[in-house]
Amino acid sequence: MSESALPDGVERRQIEGGRRLATRGEPVYGEPTADGWRAWDPERSKLGGMLELGVETGLTGGETVLYLGAASGTTVSHVADFAGPTYAVEFAPRPARDLLDAAAPRDRLFPLLKDARKPETYAHVVEADVDAIVQDVATRGQAEVAVRNAQFLADDGRLLLAVKARSEDVTADPETVFEGALGRLREAYEILETRRLDRFHEDHLGVVATPK
Repeated sequence: MSESALPDGVERRQIEGGRRLATRGEPVYGEPTADGWRAWDPERSKLGGMLELGVETGLTGGETVLYLGAASGTTVSHVADFAGPTYAVEFAPRPARDLLDAAAPRDRLFPLLKDARKPETYAHVVEADVDAIVQDVATRGQAEVAVRNAQFLADDGRLLLAVKARSEDVTADPETVFEGALGRLREAYEILETRRLDRFHEDHLGVVATPK
């Protein structure tokens, strides 16, 4: 992967015997660190996997980000290390507690204990025209969530979405699931790139899109 594809604040650093993606910040999930840099494990992060595979995310560093499906903060903590204001939406109480811990040392990370399927419940908090929406919501209707949240995205912003086939339909062929999701996405977005993430995340599709 070309280094130019990495946002400012994300670098390849020598950590524990190998050159690994890393951001500067307090560790969150037991990841190895070196000289203030924390390894970004692509096997535990869909966005990390997309960056590792060389997907052109459009991220440059310093963006305002809406992160949907923040869970316990694994990926969104890395995002907040290099981005600007980062709104982290998570609905489940247990991971949300860990998310609050991840946010404590990060003054740019704002946890929102909300349901990503109901953007009207946090529209009064999230500023308009965010630069990027990062979505990793393991629920049925993943494309619908992205469409409902398109209202927050700047005209030239980026949607960075990981579609998990098994969350939509455990029995269906993943390619069929992905085509259905892309069809719904195209109602609100122009698809710029898709990439299977199976090297790190089985039956996942990475999607980069921009609003129509």
